[in-house]
Amino acid sequence: MRAARRVVVKIGTNALTNATGRFNRAHFEALSEDLLWAARDRELVVVSSGAVALGVERLGLPARPKDIPGKQACAAVGQSRLMQAYEEAFGRADRRVAQVLLTHGDVQDRRRYLNVKHALERLIEAHVVPIINENDTVSVDELKFGDNDTLAALVAGGVEADALVVLSDVEGLYTADPRKHPDAQLMPQVDAVTPELLALAGGSGSQVGTGGMATKIRAAARVTELGVRCVITSGAVPGRLRAVLAGEPVGTLFETSGSRRSARMAWIAHALKSKGRVLVDEGARTAVVTAKRSLLPSGIRSVEGDFGRGDPVDLVDARGEVFARGLSAYDAGELRRIAGLKSTDIEPALGYRYIDEAVHRDDLAVL
Repeated sequence: MRAARRVVVKIGTNALTNATGRFNRAHFEALSEDLLWAARDRELVVVSSGAVALGVERLGLPARPKDIPGKQACAAVGQSRLMQAYEEAFGRADRRVAQVLLTHGDVQDRRRYLNVKHALERLIEAHVVPIINENDTVSVDELKFGDNDTLAALVAGGVEADALVVLSDVEGLYTADPRKHPDAQLMPQVDAVTPELLALAGGSGSQVGTGGMATKIRAAARVTELGVRCVITSGAVPGRLRAVLAGEPVGTLFETSGSRRSARMAWIAHALKSKGRVLVDEGARTAVVTAKRSLLPSGIRSVEGDFGRGDPVDLVDARGEVFARGLSAYDAGELRRIAGLKSTDIEPALGYRYIDEAVHRDDLAVL
């Protein structure tokens, strides 16, 4: 972590607010000093929550609204206050910051995703610190990342960061929920994210935040397969970011995996939202996962959803497990008509044939 030159820091709502969900300015100032220290000899990108919580405070609401229009209104009021706080904090050291608001639609489309990537690169080259948040004011379910942990992982991959530091209200990953099990032990390092590891994670315990430990672990899994180390630690402890970047053993370190996905495969696996499901037999699953082959129509059992040619679809096995995501070579209606057929039977069934594969291996990412 000491050698990391480009660092993405994700700051959760709970790291910016007190126990009642109100903005903690004293703690924010201490955290800003850590960010400025990190930015002195590193390239820094910040993914910051807090807009909705600040809006709740500004509007005098007793708690975070549960309805979407209420959350959007709070985000609209709070986002300007959040950026003002960062402007003032970084301005004292004569550092410039830039507001970047994103929706999932900005990464779902490959061209827009690359536009975002290039814009962030230009800001970093200009020694500007991007302050990134989800555009909650205009986001609806189909355009939402769901949490800033997911957003931070996509940003870290997009800017080809060396490290992702997730600052939250927890010290890291424990062997059990420390709120229920006082004898739970902090796990200092994780070499691979497994289903058993995800089972240790609980949900969000906050009225002002959206992401729980499970989302943080999934974010760590996404970046480590790109060669990006990740540390999850507490943002409530002053100086914790400095400790992480100094290589001290704090929080939980997620090590990089042995093999690395290409940027395009990572985009398919993590940036895209599936528009349908293709249920396949065991032979097709083995061909895709083990033999790294394309999905052929003969291995398809059924098709769910309404999607077009080139849309992302999830591949599902007989146990109901989603094991891969890819770009469909045919639309949903066409796939239903050729499901179970050999590739040579595609043209007789449809009257035409694009390619022999339902999902080509070049457009297919195993999850």
